[in-house]
Amino acid sequence: MKLLFWISTTIIIYHYLGYGILITFLSKLKEKKAQLPRLKDEDLPAVTLVIAAYNEEEIIKEKIKNSVSLDYPENKLNILFVTDGSTDQTNELIENHPQVNLSYKSQRAGKIGAINRIMPKIESPITIFSDANVMINEDGLKKLVAHFQNNMVGGVSGEKTILQSGLENASSSGEGLYWKYESFLKQKDAEWNTLVGSAGELIAIRTHLYRSIAPDTIIEDFVMSMELASKGYKVAYEPRALAQETASESVFEEKKRKVRISAGGIQAVIKLLPLLNFLRHGKLTFQYVSHRALRWTLVPLALIAVLLTAPLLAPMGWFYDLALRTQLIFYLLAFVGYSIREMKTKNKYLHVPYYFTFMNICVILGWFQYFSGKQTVIWKKAKRAELIQP
Repeated sequence: MKLLFWISTTIIIYHYLGYGILITFLSKLKEKKAQLPRLKDEDLPAVTLVIAAYNEEEIIKEKIKNSVSLDYPENKLNILFVTDGSTDQTNELIENHPQVNLSYKSQRAGKIGAINRIMPKIESPITIFSDANVMINEDGLKKLVAHFQNNMVGGVSGEKTILQSGLENASSSGEGLYWKYESFLKQKDAEWNTLVGSAGELIAIRTHLYRSIAPDTIIEDFVMSMELASKGYKVAYEPRALAQETASESVFEEKKRKVRISAGGIQAVIKLLPLLNFLRHGKLTFQYVSHRALRWTLVPLALIAVLLTAPLLAPMGWFYDLALRTQLIFYLLAFVGYSIREMKTKNKYLHVPYYFTFMNICVILGWFQYFSGKQTVIWKKAKRAELIQP
């Protein structure tokens, strides 16, 4: 029982704290490379901005306006909306804007089905993927493309940014804080070796490196970037290329998103089993296991094990007693957070214990969703909150 407690405690502390400290130290030891020069407009490569959209009539005009206003030479930027299966006014609204192109198929096969269908038709050397509900900063594309001056870079991930108004519920404040920590880890991962996983909201790749992804893949952006890294290419990180969106409207909406991602996470671990080979992939395997695979496999089980063993071990020493009391206080705060989960407050840290617990519960729910066969590549998107200033 003590062995189970200590192994579980080590996994939790390592994943949430230890790896961050270790990768920060390793990145500082790495020799810093000179900053890539800014490319002149005439030297920029042609790019295709691919936006997969399904029934996005509420946001599509704003997305088109954002896309055509990006600072990139007009003759080198092809904006392509792929709207397979859309049944609302999305297609009609796109067709009203001659600056953008539309590819449509009546059958809906999910985002990855749409991407697989359109990629063989793309001729530009660089393809940039973006979601319909995110807005890109004006020079975001130039920031992404600059990394391709390094021939070993196969893909570049932008930065997902959660727009917040100041008064946030648990979903908004929790997601915002989570992404700030994720951004820090991604920066250090990329500085030391390569990014492990990408923000599907904004990612660029060399078009010729794209390989059709299995149509049942749930989180295709993660699998695509990891396959690039497994082939020896660097997946770079550009925090100044922003994919900006609001948080989920409510915890209920965030739950749908988190469970889907968690189902995709356990699927990805299974699909990417060769990446667990330390002898072959070395640094990449270390990053992948530490940053991603543990989160989708052992960490939730470790949290349960520590919670169940601590009461039985508490009489055996002060440390076990302290571990029990600390957990009880933490989960009590999580319950308080649950009771005020939709209350908007400026003090975002009130929601942290609840959001942490909520995320790990969603991982477990994601396991059941995936292994029961209920999670498909087609899902109902989570409703996003409106950005209201306090």
